[in-house]
Amino acid sequence: MEKGVGSNQHSVNTTVDARNVSNVSTPLTQSQADFLYLVECQGSEELARSLKMVHDLALYHSDVPFDTAEKSALFDVKVLWEGFERMGAKV
Repeated sequence: MEKGVGSNQHSVNTTVDARNVSNVSTPLTQSQADFLYLVECQGSEELARSLKMVHDLALYHSDVPFDTAEKSALFDVKVLWEGFERMGAKV
């Protein structure tokens, strides 16, 4: 199995894993419902801004070298903030 940015080892590959997410017919678990409630309480737009800031600080204002795992983690943060932005746009 290939390891690298976008691999399932470290992150969600949106082109592979999330392409059918809108077709999911399984009800939410309690922990998923709790998470969505917390997102609603905090505000998806605020969470998106915070995640983007953390991403940009790590990427553009850090002298720490990035390996595959770190690049993948930054990609995951980007996927989250973009998802929160979409959630905020639908409200």
